[in-house]
Amino acid sequence: MATRITKFNLSEADMPTHWYNIAADLKTPPPPPLHPGTHQPIGPADLAPLFPMELIKQEVSQERFIEIPDEVREVYKLWRPTPLIRAHRLEKALDTPAHIYFKYEGASPVGSHKPNTAVAQAYYNKQEGIKRITTETGAGQWGTAMAMACNFFGMELKIYMVRVSYEQKPYRRSMMQLYGAEVVASPSRDTNAGRDILAATPDNPGSLGIAISEAVEDAVGRDDTKYSLGSVLSHVLMHQTVIGQEAMKQMEMAGEYPDIVIGCAGGGSNFAGLAFPFMREKLAGKKDTRFIAAEPEACPSLTKGEYRYDFGDTAGMTPLVKMYTLGHTFIPEGIHAGGLRYHGMANLICELYDQGQMTARAYHQNAVFDAAVQFARTEAIVPAPESAHAIRAAIDEALACKQSGEAKVILFNLSGHGYFDMTAYDNYLAGNLQDFAYPAEKVAEAMKMVPVL
Repeated sequence: MATRITKFNLSEADMPTHWYNIAADLKTPPPPPLHPGTHQPIGPADLAPLFPMELIKQEVSQERFIEIPDEVREVYKLWRPTPLIRAHRLEKALDTPAHIYFKYEGASPVGSHKPNTAVAQAYYNKQEGIKRITTETGAGQWGTAMAMACNFFGMELKIYMVRVSYEQKPYRRSMMQLYGAEVVASPSRDTNAGRDILAATPDNPGSLGIAISEAVEDAVGRDDTKYSLGSVLSHVLMHQTVIGQEAMKQMEMAGEYPDIVIGCAGGGSNFAGLAFPFMREKLAGKKDTRFIAAEPEACPSLTKGEYRYDFGDTAGMTPLVKMYTLGHTFIPEGIHAGGLRYHGMANLICELYDQGQMTARAYHQNAVFDAAVQFARTEAIVPAPESAHAIRAAIDEALACKQSGEAKVILFNLSGHGYFDMTAYDNYLAGNLQDFAYPAEKVAEAMKMVPVL
């Protein structure tokens, strides 16, 4: 009997030396971000209070490949390259002819894909002499990654953690503090934005938009501080492309090429990280891969949002970006996939979606946890609730192959493990996990606040 290979591993020498910038290959670039006051296209000077100049250059770059600094690659070696795994046991349980592969980013020290950009952002801030960084976090994966990165480069970090996740996921908070970060629940009383929101709604559960407002306000108020964002921005998505570049080499080792590429989508970073290197082949007309973004029904920005200019934060302090949005004041229900509770989406992904280069699906919590439990019981890894959205989509595609008899190759990004999310699994196993219908009335109200440009 032929030997069955489960893991496809690369050596450190195979680790990417450059990040891939998909902007170089888009036939139509996304519309430019606009200044929140003048509504004119922003320039580097407008972003300088928030980001170091090297990241600003990367944000607007049209170069196809940007070299990864040696200092960043040295930190990457703590977990990169990550494994590509063939889900043989899941395939058998589904009785599908499909071949299912997943890229396991939970192999990083903090258990998610987020350090791929956190380390890079901390490095460039350190190079510019920045002493302190502020950021937000939803479920805590990003905050944990940034805490680790700032610790490595000797910088202070203050994290505004969405209140519902702050309460649901205390061990994520503990891990951030272990790395030396200061963590507060958002909305907080530490900023004007937070105090105003709490005055109006004292029991406000928070949102990523609110936490972004607080972190931005904090950063612009101090000369020694810059702001870091864990998703959405083009340079963040670019840093994540180490995932897809490795996966392309590993799929070649497996002797296959994906017919379908899947990632969960909140702001877009892990989806882009896996998908963009493969998307390059589609844009060049070399492959006809299908790309699927999986998002929560409680916050379905791609599947239900409007493609228009909106603020990236609740208070309207950030530049206006054209994206699929539910309205910057929209506050989603407290689903356990806290990292997917963002009202908008990365403009690069929105442009690809608008051009028909990819599709999106929205799922309820219980359907997602059904898939997560099946995956854990076959492949043994307990997935993060965010990542389980991608598993749900992959299982659905594999079951479709069972019906059609097609042996398609399915690749998804298992963007993080769920070992800090056991309260959510407890709720699911006890039958207490609530599904939330699409909040049409809340979205309609929030959309009234979106500027008409």
